[in-house]
Amino acid sequence: MDANDHASAIAEALTGIGPRLKRVRAERGVTLTALAEVTGISKSTLSRLESGQRRASLELLLPLAHAHQVSLDELVGAPEVGDPRVRLTPQQVHGGTVLPLTRQPGPLQAYKMVIPASRNVPDPRGHEGYEWLYVLAGRLRLVLAEHDLVLGSGEAAEFDTRTPHWFGSTGEAPVELLSLFGRQGERMHVRAKPRRRTAAEPEAASADTGPVAPER
Repeated sequence: MDANDHASAIAEALTGIGPRLKRVRAERGVTLTALAEVTGISKSTLSRLESGQRRASLELLLPLAHAHQVSLDELVGAPEVGDPRVRLTPQQVHGGTVLPLTRQPGPLQAYKMVIPASRNVPDPRGHEGYEWLYVLAGRLRLVLAEHDLVLGSGEAAEFDTRTPHWFGSTGEAPVELLSLFGRQGERMHVRAKPRRRTAAEPEAASADTGPVAPER
Protein backbone atom coordinates (compact mmCIF):
# COMPACT_ATOMS: atom_id res chain seq x y z
CA MET A 1 0.00 0.00 0.00
CA ASP A 2 1.50 3.35 -1.05
CA ALA A 3 1.22 6.60 0.91
CA ASN A 4 -1.91 7.77 -0.91
CA ASP A 5 -3.72 4.49 -0.37
CA HIS A 6 -2.72 4.52 3.30
CA ALA A 7 -4.00 8.07 3.76
CA SER A 8 -7.23 7.15 1.99
CA ALA A 9 -7.76 4.13 4.25
CA ILE A 10 -7.24 6.27 7.36
CA ALA A 11 -9.67 8.92 6.11
CA GLU A 12 -12.28 6.24 5.36
CA ALA A 13 -11.87 4.72 8.84
CA LEU A 14 -12.25 8.12 10.50
CA THR A 15 -15.36 8.89 8.44
CA GLY A 16 -16.99 5.67 9.58
CA ILE A 17 -16.37 6.21 13.31
CA GLY A 18 -19.32 8.57 13.81
CA PRO A 19 -22.02 6.24 12.43
CA ARG A 20 -20.37 3.33 14.25
CA LEU A 21 -20.52 5.18 17.59
CA LYS A 22 -24.18 5.97 17.01
CA ARG A 23 -24.95 2.34 16.11
CA VAL A 24 -23.21 0.95 19.20
CA ARG A 25 -25.04 3.42 21.45
CA ALA A 26 -28.40 2.65 19.80
CA GLU A 27 -27.87 -1.11 20.17
CA ARG A 28 -27.44 -0.62 23.91
CA GLY A 29 -30.39 1.74 24.25
CA VAL A 30 -28.25 4.47 25.83
CA THR A 31 -29.12 8.16 25.52
CA LEU A 32 -26.54 10.86 24.81
CA THR A 33 -27.30 12.33 28.24
CA ALA A 34 -26.54 9.03 30.02
CA LEU A 35 -23.37 8.49 27.98
CA ALA A 36 -22.16 12.02 28.74
CA GLU A 37 -22.66 11.40 32.45
CA VAL A 38 -20.65 8.15 32.38
CA THR A 39 -17.77 9.33 30.16
CA GLY A 40 -17.44 12.96 31.21
CA ILE A 41 -17.65 13.98 27.54
CA SER A 42 -20.21 16.71 26.90
CA LYS A 43 -23.46 15.82 25.15
CA SER A 44 -22.73 18.31 22.36
CA THR A 45 -19.29 16.76 21.72
CA LEU A 46 -20.81 13.28 21.59
CA SER A 47 -23.45 14.49 19.14
CA ARG A 48 -20.81 16.09 16.89
CA LEU A 49 -18.72 12.89 17.00
CA GLU A 50 -21.67 10.78 15.87
CA SER A 51 -22.60 13.20 13.09
CA GLY A 52 -19.00 13.45 11.86
CA GLN A 53 -18.69 17.14 12.71
CA ARG A 54 -16.02 16.39 15.34
CA ARG A 55 -12.88 14.41 14.50
CA ALA A 56 -12.39 11.38 16.74
CA SER A 57 -9.28 11.24 18.91
CA LEU A 58 -7.84 8.59 21.22
CA GLU A 59 -8.68 10.85 24.18
CA LEU A 60 -12.37 10.64 23.22
CA LEU A 61 -12.47 7.05 21.98
CA LEU A 62 -10.90 5.43 25.06
CA PRO A 63 -13.64 6.45 27.54
CA LEU A 64 -16.30 5.59 24.95
CA ALA A 65 -14.84 2.12 24.39
CA HIS A 66 -14.74 1.61 28.17
CA ALA A 67 -18.33 2.83 28.62
CA HIS A 68 -19.66 0.56 25.86
CA GLN A 69 -17.39 -2.34 26.91
CA VAL A 70 -16.06 -2.76 23.37
CA SER A 71 -12.59 -2.72 21.89
CA LEU A 72 -11.09 0.22 20.04
CA ASP A 73 -10.94 -2.06 16.99
CA GLU A 74 -14.73 -2.21 16.93
CA LEU A 75 -15.07 1.56 17.20
CA VAL A 76 -12.59 2.30 14.42
CA GLY A 77 -13.96 -0.44 12.14
CA ALA A 78 -11.28 -3.11 12.16
CA PRO A 79 -12.25 -6.14 10.02
CA GLU A 80 -14.59 -8.56 11.79
CA VAL A 81 -13.39 -12.12 12.35
CA GLY A 82 -16.83 -13.73 12.30
CA ASP A 83 -16.68 -14.83 15.94
CA PRO A 84 -19.91 -13.87 17.77
CA ARG A 85 -18.60 -14.69 21.24
CA VAL A 86 -18.45 -11.84 23.76
CA ARG A 87 -14.98 -11.42 25.20
CA LEU A 88 -14.97 -9.78 28.62
CA THR A 89 -11.61 -8.52 29.82
CA PRO A 90 -10.74 -9.22 33.46
CA GLN A 91 -8.86 -6.53 35.35
CA GLN A 92 -6.45 -6.85 38.25
CA VAL A 93 -7.51 -4.57 41.13
CA HIS A 94 -5.76 -4.60 44.52
CA GLY A 95 -4.47 -8.12 43.91
CA GLY A 96 -7.91 -9.49 42.95
CA THR A 97 -9.59 -10.19 39.63
CA VAL A 98 -12.55 -8.06 38.55
CA LEU A 99 -14.64 -9.02 35.52
CA PRO A 100 -17.12 -6.35 34.30
CA LEU A 101 -20.43 -7.99 33.38
CA THR A 102 -22.41 -4.92 32.29
CA ARG A 103 -21.94 -3.99 28.63
CA GLN A 104 -23.65 -0.60 28.61
CA PRO A 105 -23.59 2.59 30.68
CA GLY A 106 -26.29 2.91 33.29
CA PRO A 107 -27.02 3.65 36.93
CA LEU A 108 -26.07 0.10 38.00
CA GLN A 109 -22.93 -1.77 36.97
CA ALA A 110 -22.35 -5.48 37.62
CA TYR A 111 -19.03 -7.19 38.32
CA LYS A 112 -17.77 -10.65 39.19
CA MET A 113 -14.86 -10.58 41.63
CA VAL A 114 -12.35 -13.16 42.82
CA ILE A 115 -10.50 -12.01 45.94
CA PRO A 116 -7.35 -13.91 47.00
CA ALA A 117 -6.86 -15.22 50.53
CA SER A 118 -3.98 -12.75 50.94
CA ARG A 119 -6.35 -9.78 50.82
CA ASN A 120 -7.40 -10.00 54.44
CA VAL A 121 -6.21 -6.81 56.16
CA PRO A 122 -9.08 -4.32 56.57
CA ASP A 123 -8.61 -0.80 55.23
CA PRO A 124 -12.08 0.81 55.49
CA ARG A 125 -12.80 3.77 53.22
CA GLY A 126 -15.91 5.61 52.07
CA HIS A 127 -16.96 7.01 48.70
CA GLU A 128 -20.10 7.96 46.80
CA GLY A 129 -22.36 5.13 45.72
CA TYR A 130 -24.38 2.12 46.82
CA GLU A 131 -23.22 -1.51 46.63
CA TRP A 132 -24.87 -4.94 46.70
CA LEU A 133 -22.74 -8.05 47.23
CA TYR A 134 -23.61 -11.74 46.76
CA VAL A 135 -21.13 -14.45 47.78
CA LEU A 136 -20.77 -17.25 45.23
CA ALA A 137 -18.03 -19.26 46.94
CA GLY A 138 -15.78 -18.93 49.97
CA ARG A 139 -16.20 -16.68 52.98
CA LEU A 140 -16.32 -12.90 52.61
CA ARG A 141 -15.29 -10.63 55.45
CA LEU A 142 -17.16 -7.31 55.39
CA VAL A 143 -16.12 -4.46 57.67
CA LEU A 144 -18.80 -1.78 57.71
CA ALA A 145 -18.29 1.10 60.16
CA GLU A 146 -18.13 -0.57 63.60
CA HIS A 147 -19.49 -3.92 62.32
CA ASP A 148 -17.26 -6.86 61.35
CA LEU A 149 -19.25 -9.53 59.47
CA VAL A 150 -18.50 -12.82 57.71
CA LEU A 151 -20.77 -13.87 54.83
CA GLY A 152 -20.82 -17.38 53.44
CA SER A 153 -21.84 -18.77 50.07
CA GLY A 154 -25.39 -17.71 49.16
CA GLU A 155 -25.47 -14.72 51.52
CA ALA A 156 -25.89 -11.11 50.40
CA ALA A 157 -25.36 -7.62 51.78
CA GLU A 158 -26.11 -4.08 50.61
CA PHE A 159 -24.85 -0.79 51.97
CA ASP A 160 -24.30 2.89 51.34
CA THR A 161 -20.65 3.18 50.32
CA ARG A 162 -20.32 6.57 52.00
CA THR A 163 -20.06 4.48 55.18
CA PRO A 164 -16.39 3.50 55.71
CA HIS A 165 -16.18 -0.10 54.52
CA TRP A 166 -13.85 -2.86 53.36
CA PHE A 167 -14.41 -6.39 52.12
CA GLY A 168 -12.02 -9.22 51.43
CA SER A 169 -11.15 -12.78 52.35
CA THR A 170 -11.16 -14.17 55.88
CA GLY A 171 -7.63 -15.38 55.10
CA GLU A 172 -8.65 -19.03 54.78
CA ALA A 173 -9.24 -19.20 51.03
CA PRO A 174 -10.14 -17.03 48.03
CA VAL A 175 -13.69 -15.71 47.84
CA GLU A 176 -15.81 -15.34 44.71
CA LEU A 177 -18.67 -12.84 44.58
CA LEU A 178 -20.99 -10.76 42.44
CA SER A 179 -21.16 -7.00 42.94
CA LEU A 180 -23.75 -4.48 41.79
CA PHE A 181 -22.54 -0.92 42.19
CA GLY A 182 -24.71 2.14 41.63
CA ARG A 183 -24.40 5.86 41.94
CA GLN A 184 -25.76 7.58 45.05
CA GLY A 185 -29.50 7.03 45.40
CA GLU A 186 -29.56 3.94 43.19
CA ARG A 187 -30.40 0.59 44.79
CA MET A 188 -31.08 -2.84 43.38
CA HIS A 189 -34.69 -3.91 43.75
CA VAL A 190 -35.69 -7.55 43.83
CA ARG A 191 -39.20 -8.55 42.88
CA ALA A 192 -40.59 -12.04 43.49
CA LYS A 193 -44.08 -13.24 42.60
CA PRO A 194 -45.46 -15.14 45.59
CA ARG A 195 -46.77 -18.68 45.10
CA ARG A 196 -50.54 -18.90 45.33
CA ARG A 197 -51.58 -20.27 48.73
CA THR A 198 -53.82 -23.31 48.77
CA ALA A 199 -56.86 -23.58 51.04
CA ALA A 200 -55.06 -26.13 53.22
CA GLU A 201 -52.12 -23.85 53.95
CA PRO A 202 -52.12 -21.30 56.78
CA GLU A 203 -51.80 -17.65 55.83
CA ALA A 204 -48.24 -16.44 56.27
CA ALA A 205 -47.11 -12.98 57.25
CA SER A 206 -45.88 -10.81 54.39
CA ALA A 207 -42.11 -10.78 53.84
CA ASP A 208 -39.76 -8.29 52.25
CA THR A 209 -38.22 -9.91 49.18
CA GLY A 210 -35.45 -7.33 48.87
CA PRO A 211 -31.76 -8.07 49.39
CA VAL A 212 -30.46 -8.69 52.90
CA ALA A 213 -28.77 -5.68 54.46
CA PRO A 214 -26.15 -6.02 57.19
CA GLU A 215 -27.17 -4.50 60.49
CA ARG A 216 -25.56 -1.13 60.94
